[in-house]
Amino acid sequence: MRALVTGGTGFVGSHLIDALLKRGDAVTALVRTPGKAAGLSARGVRLVRGDLDALAALREAAEGAEVVYHVAGRVSARDDAEFLQANREGTANLLSAAHETGTPRFVLVSSLAAAGPAARGAPLSGGEPPRPVTAYGRSKLAGEEVVRAGPLPWVILRPPMVYGPRDTEVLRLFRLARWGVAPVFGKGDQELSAIFGPDLATALVAAGTSPNAIGKTYLPCHPEVFTSGALARQIGTAVGRNVLVLSVPEVIGRGLLAAIGGAAKLTGTASVLSSEKADEFFEPAWTGDPSSLMADTGWRPATDLAKGLAATSAWYRAEKWI
Repeated sequence: MRALVTGGTGFVGSHLIDALLKRGDAVTALVRTPGKAAGLSARGVRLVRGDLDALAALREAAEGAEVVYHVAGRVSARDDAEFLQANREGTANLLSAAHETGTPRFVLVSSLAAAGPAARGAPLSGGEPPRPVTAYGRSKLAGEEVVRAGPLPWVILRPPMVYGPRDTEVLRLFRLARWGVAPVFGKGDQELSAIFGPDLATALVAAGTSPNAIGKTYLPCHPEVFTSGALARQIGTAVGRNVLVLSVPEVIGRGLLAAIGGAAKLTGTASVLSSEKADEFFEPAWTGDPSSLMADTGWRPATDLAKGLAATSAWYRAEKWI
């Protein structure tokens, strides 16, 4: 199969390309910096230089594609407009370019943030009315709406926390755990779902190839649910430390996040952390139910949290990231 991948030099995109090449698919990657993607070129990936605002490059990249995997997106921004420019307008540009060159299936990597939080003990299934609580979540939902209203057959995936080799976000928790500490917002009882990076890659391939997936919105994750406190302790186990879990009360957490966000605004920098982010950190649950994806496509997550954290820790050590 001929596939186009955006975000192929990133964490999720790189694992997706691994999975596609393993299948023997012909892969094109849209890249902003070809030098950064030299390793992909050496493995036979066709590179097209450009970004989501470069319409000619998008058309060139999409030419001949049977499936488009839209992984690229902005996770931090200086304001709502920056989020929307990347996650809504960029998606619209890619969708238009793909439609001009054919009728490929369009697989969008959205986020659980677009759906919003779950109630404790009640993971989301994908059909609930969305209620995002951050600008990032609203921009990802806006991108979804573009895809649903567009002319191509589509599948949308809303992954929760993604972790694994090559990830730089959860890496921060591993580094803290090496020092024997693990801060958690609130009491550490927030319920969470997660997915190991290579498992998300196979979920994307299933979404891009299964005839039953078209027109569906899925929550790809491992079915186990755990708390933020349990995650902290399991990361400690993965790095060989008994960590001290430090509870950050809501009033302190909100004040700290507001200060970080305010400093970012003053310096004109994009930050993942802000006062609005507190609305995410102090929700009771961010959990999903993958059963519909599993039933429709036959996909199964191969890696539970303990196994995935151990593999991630081993990779970080081998690469000297921790």
